[in-house]
Amino acid sequence: MKKGKIFIVAVCIVGALTGITKTYYAIGNRIYSKKMEKIKEPENRSLCVSSSTEQKTLEKEGYSIYYFVSGNEEREAIIFLHPAFGDHRCFDGQVDYFSQKFRVITVDMLGHGLSQVGKSKDKIASTSVHVAEILDLEGIEEAHIAGVSLGSLLAQDFALKYPEKTLSLTVLGGYSINKKQKQIAKAQRSELFKWLFKMIFSMDAFRRYAASTTAIDPTAQARFYESARSFTRKSFTVMSGLDKLVANRPEIRRDYPLLILSGEKDLELAVTLTRQWHEDDTESQMHIIENAGHCANMDNPKKFNEILMEFLLSL
Repeated sequence: MKKGKIFIVAVCIVGALTGITKTYYAIGNRIYSKKMEKIKEPENRSLCVSSSTEQKTLEKEGYSIYYFVSGNEEREAIIFLHPAFGDHRCFDGQVDYFSQKFRVITVDMLGHGLSQVGKSKDKIASTSVHVAEILDLEGIEEAHIAGVSLGSLLAQDFALKYPEKTLSLTVLGGYSINKKQKQIAKAQRSELFKWLFKMIFSMDAFRRYAASTTAIDPTAQARFYESARSFTRKSFTVMSGLDKLVANRPEIRRDYPLLILSGEKDLELAVTLTRQWHEDDTESQMHIIENAGHCANMDNPKKFNEILMEFLLSL
């Protein structure tokens, strides 16, 4: 067979496989959407955001960071940073609860939610600077910082850069950025391949996959999927550089209280690293949240809220 014919056959095969893959994902997306429409919030589990929440913006060159404020402005502030691909709605189960005793701020990090990439030259690693600027805008000198998954890494970065502004640090589904994590790097490379394959053919398929790995509760998965719909292919352009946050920093000594959390049904590696972190930092507090996966604050908001509130009120 001549080379020209081989090339044509190869193109036809690739085209056919691409079409089949896209059709497969399209059917899966339709089935998933119908499934999500049938999921209702349990009557005893209200996750509605308070009507008193105020939407605000931090204006930057070429883009805007959206954040949401609720609670008494005279009280201590707590800032929640969401996981990758989600947005501030990942904390719908926390806003009302903590607004009773704290000034609550949730943030759409760059490339997520309403904080679209725009003409940004910055990356999501600038989140710590954004948080510091939000605190300045709100006239808040210091705050409690709580982050989930990716948000936990960026919360740690904030505490490193602004220890004087950090009242306490809470991390869920994360690992210490002050210690090189070879196991995590290997796991992330494997996961990245799955992300790339799905996002090339269908962003909705990618979002479905992200939701399935983020939470174990169907309602929590549906909520995460909705928040992930604002994460686009362009959003990936601001996600580089996160590896630079992690470094061996044996000289680092924290002056703020640390709470380390993990869902009991998260990946075994994640739970193991949580326990190791607590063993390395014996002055930290640690809890494994039952009946919860990676984003335990969404799977089991009641238990997460109780643990975090008890920690904060004990300080």
